[in-house]
Amino acid sequence: MHLTTYLRLLQTAEGTLGDSYRVVAAGDRADADVHYACLRFAADCAEHAEALRPVLTRYDRARESEPERLHPPGLTTARNGPVGLLRDLQDLYQLANLVEITWGMVGQAGHGARDRDLMDIVTRCDRQLKAQLAWLRMRMRAAAPQTLLVAS
Repeated sequence: MHLTTYLRLLQTAEGTLGDSYRVVAAGDRADADVHYACLRFAADCAEHAEALRPVLTRYDRARESEPERLHPPGLTTARNGPVGLLRDLQDLYQLANLVEITWGMVGQAGHGARDRDLMDIVTRCDRQLKAQLAWLRMRMRAAAPQTLLVAS
C-alpha cells in the first residue's frame, strides 16, 4: 500500500513548505503583510504535519519503499528586492500547489479506505491550504504591476 508513502510525502512537504514560509518571512521583514502572513502559514504547516502523525502511525505497518526524488526541495534563502519577493512568492505558490494536490490524492485514498479520521484531517488542512494559495495569488497579482512596470 502506497498510502503510507504519500502520507510521508505530505508530512515532509508540509514541513518543507513551512520552512520555506519562514525563510521568506525572515527575508521580507520590511513587508509586514508578507512577513506576518508567512509566519502564520508556517504555523499552519506545522499543525498539518503534526495532524498526520497519528494517521502515519496507523498506516506505517504497510510501508513501501519510496521512489527517488519523492520529497520536494524548499527555499533556502529569500531573494532581494521587489522582483526577488515576487519570485519567492511564486516558489511558495508552486510548493503549496504540490502540497494541495497531495492532500487531494490522500483525501481520495481516505474516502476509498473509509477512514473518517483521515478524511476529517484532509478537509481541515486542505481548507487552510486553499486559503494560503488564495493569499499568495492575491499578493502576487497586487505586486506584479508595480514590480514589473516601474523601474527600481
